[in-house]
Amino acid sequence: MRNWLERRWYAQTPPPRFLRPLAALYGAVAQGVAARRKRQAVRLPAPVIVVGNLALGGTGKTPFVMWLVETLRARGRKPGVVSRGYGGRPGRDPLRVTQHTDPARCGDEPALLARRLGVPVAVAPDRVAAARLLLDSGAVDVIVADDGLQHYRLARDLEICVVDGARGLGNGALLPAGPLREPPARLSEVNFVVVNGGGWRTALAPCVDLHLRLNEAVSLRDGERRPLARFAGRRVHAVAGIGHPPRFFAALRAAGLQPIEHPFADHHRYAAADLAYDDGLPVLMTEKDAVKCLAFARPDWWCVPARAELSAGDAAAVRQWLDRVFDAFDAAHG
Repeated sequence: MRNWLERRWYAQTPPPRFLRPLAALYGAVAQGVAARRKRQAVRLPAPVIVVGNLALGGTGKTPFVMWLVETLRARGRKPGVVSRGYGGRPGRDPLRVTQHTDPARCGDEPALLARRLGVPVAVAPDRVAAARLLLDSGAVDVIVADDGLQHYRLARDLEICVVDGARGLGNGALLPAGPLREPPARLSEVNFVVVNGGGWRTALAPCVDLHLRLNEAVSLRDGERRPLARFAGRRVHAVAGIGHPPRFFAALRAAGLQPIEHPFADHHRYAAADLAYDDGLPVLMTEKDAVKCLAFARPDWWCVPARAELSAGDAAAVRQWLDRVFDAFDAAHG
């Protein structure tokens, strides 16, 4: 059913007629919840930058969050990341994520952020509580909310929406008739849109382009790094349990590899038996999958980090938005 829905969502056809009443109900309920949470929004004693999306499925949000965190650090800031912890079991109380936290507890994306960047990360259903945990530590002076666009209880100073440039907003309909959590008009409220892969555009908000580069492979066993080009021309098992696995497989083919595709559900919890191919071929997977496979990794298993790149002009535009946020916050707080 999920596969059938996704094909309909992103096809150039009208939303299924029998799902439209459910989409209208979903929209009414979501709008009511959002209005109530906006009235209850909590303002924190630090700038809050929210990165999220409107559509279900992968858009390239996590690589952009990594780029954003590194950009903030380069500008002398001390960012911390908060997340819901999807795919994990963090409990009701905020959980501080370290490089050693089990992804089954905190979720794969928070585990990846903590391990790749060494940045303070906290997860909780209540993003306000998670942010307070980080701010109370004294190690953080700006909060980045990963996948927080619809978490209105957390007041924000900057909103960024990430959109898949190849798929856009699909048929533009709300769940379950389409892939959207909120209507397309929501983009008029964000500060800017990051388009993964370029191409797609909206007149509702400024757009910058993001491109994901796969340049190297990293061994899950010992951390050895190899240029991805070393695998060119070879058959490999390609594993992806992300929002949109075909993007990973297509990137490997573009790099000259011959992937045997193994798509899994987003946030899939792996067991060794899932990857027991036993034919001597290398296994390549996304970084998000790799953090869940370290405990039983074999010698020829590799993760392929996706590095976010923005043009010089787009990167400068993002830095200007950040500077305006900090200038406004500093002016308001003396």
